[in-house]
Amino acid sequence: MLSRPVLLAFLLPVTAATALALSIATGISGAQPLQPAETDRCPQPGSWLAATTAPGSSRDTALQLRPAPELIAEAARRQVVLLGEHHDNADHHRWQLQVLAALHARRPDMAIGFEMFPRRVQPALDRWVAGELSEAEFLRLSDWNRVWGFDPRLYLPLFHFARLNRIPMIALNVERTLVRQVGASGWDSVPEAQREGVTRAAPAPEAYAALLRETFEMHLPPRAPGAARPPEGDTRFTRFLEAQLTWDRAMAEALAQRARAFSAPLVVGVMGSGHLQFGHGVPHQLRDLGIADPYTMLPFDAASGPDCSRPPQALANAVFIMPAGAAPASGQRLGIALAGDEGAPRIEKVAAESLAARSGLRAGDRIQRIAGATVRGADDVTAAVREQPPGTILPIVVQRDGRDIEVMVRFPPRAP
Repeated sequence: MLSRPVLLAFLLPVTAATALALSIATGISGAQPLQPAETDRCPQPGSWLAATTAPGSSRDTALQLRPAPELIAEAARRQVVLLGEHHDNADHHRWQLQVLAALHARRPDMAIGFEMFPRRVQPALDRWVAGELSEAEFLRLSDWNRVWGFDPRLYLPLFHFARLNRIPMIALNVERTLVRQVGASGWDSVPEAQREGVTRAAPAPEAYAALLRETFEMHLPPRAPGAARPPEGDTRFTRFLEAQLTWDRAMAEALAQRARAFSAPLVVGVMGSGHLQFGHGVPHQLRDLGIADPYTMLPFDAASGPDCSRPPQALANAVFIMPAGAAPASGQRLGIALAGDEGAPRIEKVAAESLAARSGLRAGDRIQRIAGATVRGADDVTAAVREQPPGTILPIVVQRDGRDIEVMVRFPPRAP
């Protein structure tokens, strides 16, 4: 079974705020089931495992060792291919680039959809692919720091690949305000004109709802010993579930619309792994929209030594085994969620055990200055934190209870 962080990291919309808080190569020849003795060993990095039945199927499934050319050929025949990731893992993005290149070699008529962009920035994606924008202009016009916020260096190789090959890029996401309103008041509370064209989601599979309920309860205040868990009909969970399904549905609809277009290309979706696992999330919504056979491909981070981890049998159509100990991307994080696009942004949330929490930053603080410079918006905070060298101190002046307070954030040294 995957660990909770691996399974559940996707479950809140990632923006600049929450981001701060929160190889096709294989030499295996011939498909063969994992033998009993092999199940006692770690899957080898660089190998592909494939399911014998589709994720989400009611039939039993098993993982098989498969050569990359067979898997790529199979994926290229589908309408929609979905590539997962952990957003801050650089190796996951390198793997995505390899898969994209291999699929493009077989089926060059391609479009790539990205979870990272809301639909309103589609013109910036079109201009980027057309070669009209510099990197800096593209990131600014796509509102990167506010709507996503992870280090753009993780994703730029994917964007350049699309640009070099003139592959259309599709903005899959919706405004976070839509998901938040559904989470606060339910789907029916959102006027149709404000739904960005998204239709009501298909009901969640029972296993998906159970997983989301576990996540929901993890975010509730700790219960007193012996206290009962929230009832199954808890309105808060119902809205939480509706919000997640809305998010999945929005991305599925954008993918399906392109896949059903005249002379439809191969449509590849790039998104967090949690939206794809076990055939739930986006694949489930795609099937409801008439895309019968979406093909999911996920990287799986192997653990070495006696704590070897193995992918669950029904995790995805195809699983690529990543090397153990792959380092996430460089780039510092505070562990805060920010509100406010212009002027001194307010800290909405401070993640427990984060650098911000250890430094004394609090929810409600308004960031006035950082490294001596006036903060004009959340982008300034994101840029300053991202560029802070390891092992240094970053002075941040916040307004709290009407007073300016200086907080010294000590960034840990670079790991040896």
